[in-house]
Amino acid sequence: MHLHYRDLGGDGNPPLIILHGFLGSSRNWQTVGEDLSQWFHVYALDLRNHGQSPWGDKQSYEVMAEDVLKWMTENELPSAHFVGHSMGGKLAMQLACHHPYYLRSLVVVDIAPKTYPSAHTVDFAAMRSVNLETISSRSAAEKQMAEKIEDWALRQFLLTNLSRGENGKFNWTVNLSVLEKYSSILEQSPLNSSDRYQGRVLLLIGGQSSYFAKGDEAIVLKHFPSAKIDIIKESGHNPHFDTRKEFITKVREFLLSE
Repeated sequence: MHLHYRDLGGDGNPPLIILHGFLGSSRNWQTVGEDLSQWFHVYALDLRNHGQSPWGDKQSYEVMAEDVLKWMTENELPSAHFVGHSMGGKLAMQLACHHPYYLRSLVVVDIAPKTYPSAHTVDFAAMRSVNLETISSRSAAEKQMAEKIEDWALRQFLLTNLSRGENGKFNWTVNLSVLEKYSSILEQSPLNSSDRYQGRVLLLIGGQSSYFAKGDEAIVLKHFPSAKIDIIKESGHNPHFDTRKEFITKVREFLLSE
């Protein structure tokens, strides 16, 4: 598995690896990554079965961690700062606890190391409802998806995975079958009860998000006793979109304070 990635600049700066969320890709992090390249050499990866990375028949935090470590070896990066959002945050937490020497520090974005209820059934149904053989435009695909998803922003996010091939036909760049099969596993905690990481961790939470609940702070501190938890009050689940400038400031200040 040779992961696709975007080198977003910052030659000569400390390396920073960004891991995207479920049904996302490195594309979602291009603007923020370019902003952070003033202080870090930023790499945004496409995880397996997402973006432009190859497809595989398995999807778990263990196999994704192996992919990331292989990518680091291939690119001669013995260690790096990590920023992980949602599923990518869970993956980064798993890497920190099981492979700590690869991390200089860790920023987890709006996710906790716990099991979440299934949240993507409608997403998959909407994506599968698009007739890829007949649509001639992205707007036509969106119209079909709107019958199942009212949220315009969510439709736009899912449509970032729609691509037109050289033959003019549209296709999904994510491996829907595998991701749907393993989605319940990815909703689970990536950590064992005894997992600990003693390094530096910043957990950035969206104040308007439902992903971090009362009691989650204790779960985080159990596994990451040195973690700092910071809330961006005006943000939802995607602070890198919702409150980009504040997000960049908090990430930069934390990582540079080592």
